[in-house]
Amino acid sequence: MMMKTARALLASVMVLSAGALISGCQSDPDIDITKLGLETDPPDVLYTQGLANMKAGNMAEAARKFDAIDAQNPFSEWARKALVMSTFVKYRQGRFDDALASGNKYMAQYPKSKDAAYVQYLVGLTYSKQIVDVTQDQRASQKTIEAMQAVVDNYPDSEYVDDAQAKMRFARDQLAGKEMQVGRYYMERKEYLAAISRFRIVVEKYPNTNQVEEALARLVEAYYAMGVVEEAQTAAAVLGHNYPDSQWYADSYKLLQSGGAEPRENKGSWIAAAGKKLLLGS
Repeated sequence: MMMKTARALLASVMVLSAGALISGCQSDPDIDITKLGLETDPPDVLYTQGLANMKAGNMAEAARKFDAIDAQNPFSEWARKALVMSTFVKYRQGRFDDALASGNKYMAQYPKSKDAAYVQYLVGLTYSKQIVDVTQDQRASQKTIEAMQAVVDNYPDSEYVDDAQAKMRFARDQLAGKEMQVGRYYMERKEYLAAISRFRIVVEKYPNTNQVEEALARLVEAYYAMGVVEEAQTAAAVLGHNYPDSQWYADSYKLLQSGGAEPRENKGSWIAAAGKKLLLGS
């Protein structure tokens, strides 16, 4: 008899507690009881709901739907499709770390799928969106190049190759710009060897960027200041071969003339070897 009474009392307490919890959730404006549990709809329904939320501009809810599919149905075809959309939505939201996590997860699991080129391109775009001014760290520029190079190398026939190459050109120009900024810093302090090392990186590693003209002119200036006239002449000659109408060349020519010298290429110089790449457009 006592055991029956105890069980009845325990059951009453549980019912009352559950009722209090539900009542409390309903009355608390900070709690949305529709979001307390996991999504339980089938993956095709969740996917359709995610697309509908995207269309309505509700990206946060769309991402939640797509993530629920991957969480509940990993490695399924619906999960594969959901990862594509999840990467795109998070990229559009500006949730770059989350977009990269989703995109890299997709590429690790489905590198040969029909959407792999697009997802790899999205990874590159996500890095590209994080590129900052050359006065700041350029890690995103390097990562953009790596990600977009993967598009070009692994999916050469995809529609994303042209833009991937354009994004890489911009990122390389940023990296070259960073080297120029540091090189100018050393020039201002008359630390010519340190400056030359930076300008050399631009000429040898980033030959097809907008920074090369100035880099060659700065090499003329730095070498001339050190008294290494032959290298200054070679830098000026390479500058004149490639950019004969450049103001940078005019200034370099004038600098050499002030000391009785003129542009003259030393075939054995590293600058002459680098200049061949400029002429070839490589």
